[in-house]
Amino acid sequence: LSGCDSGFGQATARHLDIMGFRVFASVLDLQSPGAQELRQSCSTRLTLLQMDLTKTEDIQRVLEHIQAHTNSTGLWGLVNNAGFNDTIADAELSPLGKFRTCMEVNFFGSLELTKGLLPLLRSAGGRIVTVSSPAGDMPFPCLAAYGASKAALSLVMDTFRSELQPWGIKVSLILPGYYKTGTTCDPAFWNLQKQQLLASLPQELLQAYGEDYVEEINQQFIQFMKVAVEDLSAVVNSITEGLLAANPAVRYYPGQGLGIMYFIHRYLPYFVRDLFLKGFFINPKLPRALRREHHNDVKK
Repeated sequence: LSGCDSGFGQATARHLDIMGFRVFASVLDLQSPGAQELRQSCSTRLTLLQMDLTKTEDIQRVLEHIQAHTNSTGLWGLVNNAGFNDTIADAELSPLGKFRTCMEVNFFGSLELTKGLLPLLRSAGGRIVTVSSPAGDMPFPCLAAYGASKAALSLVMDTFRSELQPWGIKVSLILPGYYKTGTTCDPAFWNLQKQQLLASLPQELLQAYGEDYVEEINQQFIQFMKVAVEDLSAVVNSITEGLLAANPAVRYYPGQGLGIMYFIHRYLPYFVRDLFLKGFFINPKLPRALRREHHNDVKK
């Protein structure tokens, strides 16, 4: 189970431990408050492992540990939960490095871990449950870097689902709604990210879009996250069902509002979906260079 420092991973690790499972929970930092909390609240069956999904040596160390402890039994389930995003901005304003980091953690890291554990999962005829995002299915405004990595993750897991069928391995995707996890609801964190983004933007881009444009996006996102759900149980239950149900669903959609969102996405014209996503999530103002007062200033 990856990404157990906070949020879905931490809650799921605790839940599976209470149910009596042997849980291998990976965290970025063994001394983090989340890791300490798991140590205190869980049984000795739970093993905490340090892993940064961008580091092959970390992944290899975790694979060796799990192999050594499950060689005779195989591994029943893998939960790919670790995810990363620290950019809320238009694709043009998001540095290329941010796209790469999202791909490294959300896609390549999870792919490497999954491939490494497949021999153990095959011998047990086990399960793979992966937390992706609706942002990987639809073009949410200002989430291109995160969404692109989740789109890649969802697709590769769908491919595994079809390819691993003969081995008896079942693969499920979890696409949660809006929940309070980790730093997602910390305004100070997002304000810092905004400042760093503004400082890194080329002058021409800053002129075209305007500093107030980036400020406005950030404010809208912070407002949006205030309504995020604190109770993570719907997601934990979906992950658990993916691991234990005789016939788990291919996709789980825990969270409110996703039904209407996917209905619009599948059955209505694109412009309706785009309007809905802006109204629901972030609706950026007009970039500075396109505003009437800017044109008037230029004429003068």
